[in-house]
Amino acid sequence: MNWYRNYLLPGLIFQSVVIGGGYATGRELIAFFFASGPVGGLLGLLTAGVVFGVVLAIGFEFARVFRAFDYRHFCQKLLGSYWGIFELAFCIQLLLTLSVIGSAAGQLVEQTFGVPSLAGTLLLMSAIVLLLFFGSETIKRALAGWSFLLYLVYGLMFVLAFRSFGSDITQTYREADTGSGWLQSGVLYSGYNLAVLPAVLFAISGLSRRREAVGAGLMAGVLAIIPAMSFFVAMMAAYPEIGEQAVPATYLMSLLNVGWLEVIFQVVVFGTFIETGTALLHAVNERLAGLRQESQREMPSYQRAAVAVLLLGISIFAAERFGIVDLIAQGYGALTLVFLTIFILPLMTLGVWKIVNRPSVAQAEADPFQPLDLQETGQP
Repeated sequence: MNWYRNYLLPGLIFQSVVIGGGYATGRELIAFFFASGPVGGLLGLLTAGVVFGVVLAIGFEFARVFRAFDYRHFCQKLLGSYWGIFELAFCIQLLLTLSVIGSAAGQLVEQTFGVPSLAGTLLLMSAIVLLLFFGSETIKRALAGWSFLLYLVYGLMFVLAFRSFGSDITQTYREADTGSGWLQSGVLYSGYNLAVLPAVLFAISGLSRRREAVGAGLMAGVLAIIPAMSFFVAMMAAYPEIGEQAVPATYLMSLLNVGWLEVIFQVVVFGTFIETGTALLHAVNERLAGLRQESQREMPSYQRAAVAVLLLGISIFAAERFGIVDLIAQGYGALTLVFLTIFILPLMTLGVWKIVNRPSVAQAEADPFQPLDLQETGQP
């Protein structure tokens, strides 16, 4: 059980956030990797998985060493007085992601079950608010349990795609060259998704050893990328025309013509939207709860739910009505570069240095006028 909580659970939660906010519909995989071709796309996804694992391993260890399990404390320890830049970028991404999944949830329910899209959006909001009301342990169990179901459904889709179109998929890969641009695509894709790292930190608060933090991070990279790679390979059953589809997953399901699987897949995708929204809003709640704890006060469950209702309302309804989503979406690529610059790069350089030199860093924080003793190092 400890092995599951320490090594698997953080990865399952990270995978839950990444897939719901990204490749569940297949559109994100097309946008980042399709241009590199069938082989190059897989190489790009493999690159993203490696980057996921390495950065998460360092991020988890940094959080463990400095006991920083919400994004405010994490970024304060990493970036110092510049941590507010990350919060601004994180809030912009939060607004955009909640808007996108809210709209997608409404459309999915309308297309699958024939009910008004507003019903799907309200169902999404209700499920997220309910999970946030019951707190971290309930969120961990819900996200991890849904991840196992997601693995099962993606596995079925992969098997059925090969059963129906195995020769077409094999022929596609036999005729494809390596492609180009896959390394850049893999790095950019991982940098864009790793901005959600702080939303996973609540799942690693029980880690006590470096090997646990590093192992959990590496495992998270594997768990996050396996469904994406299997999905990408399955999509090659309809290469290259699937690249023109607005929702590649729906197009692939129509080709497979397995009605029960299509319904289950849509339900699972809806669940990933709930997972993503819950994890991101829980990160905000943990940030606010940290402030209250410093004042020796607890953040009651109803306040966590109220924060979720407020942010969901702003993101899904007000942002779409006033065109904020379109404005942000135009700068989505720039947002990716911002996270790479202000979060991933500092974590991989300054963060590693602070982990290695933890005693010196602690001394400098206690007395900022005392110069760092670079010889004073040790294992946390």
